Amino acid sequence: MKRMAIGKQFALKAVIILSLGLIVEGGVSGLLCAPAQAEQAEQAAQGQNEHAGHGGHGMQNCPKEAAPLPDALKGWTGPTSVTAAATAGELDGVKLTAGKAVAAQLRSTADMHYAVRPEQPGGKVSSGGMFAFDVPAAGTYRVMLGSRAWLDVVQDGKTIVSSGHNRGPACSGIGKMVDFPLVAGRAVIEVSGSGKPDMTLMVIPTP
Repeated sequence: MKRMAIGKQFALKAVIILSLGLIVEGGVSGLLCAPAQAEQAEQAAQGQNEHAGHGGHGMQNCPKEAAPLPDALKGWTGPTSVTAAATAGELDGVKLTAGKAVAAQLRSTADMHYAVRPEQPGGKVSSGGMFAFDVPAAGTYRVMLGSRAWLDVVQDGKTIVSSGHNRGPACSGIGKMVDFPLVAGRAVIEVSGSGKPDMTLMVIPTP
């Protein structure tokens, strides 16, 4: 009888130790999982914030009657329809005038033969185009695009290094504005890597 009692005590202690082990193991596991869960929550919150911020930069939150554009940009609201050039031989038919916007039908990247190969020519499913701009006098000129694309300006067979980058006024529809120092004479504006088949663009002299 005494041996049976001792055996039961050993069995009871074993059950208690095993139970405590499971509790400890669960607690440690929970502690190890907590940082991972917190990190996932933080990443999710960051993604939501980035998405909300991205939406705020677009036209979704604009009032029905947006503030009028400055005089230098008023030509943006009445663009003329054109088809972008795919070759240098087509450029004379696509000339831009300072202060007057165009709503351009772009060309398939596969059909483009740029004056100078763009730094980012885009993939087969993207669009691009070229536009001639006869610079009236030496100075800095601002090229404005209505949607996302790569932009180059070429003069005398060389790509011009830009001198400034800006966003367009809020709710204007102008996506970006890039400044280029140009000399008098023919310049070629090259648009490449556009995810859309059309685009509004305009050139103005900087103040």
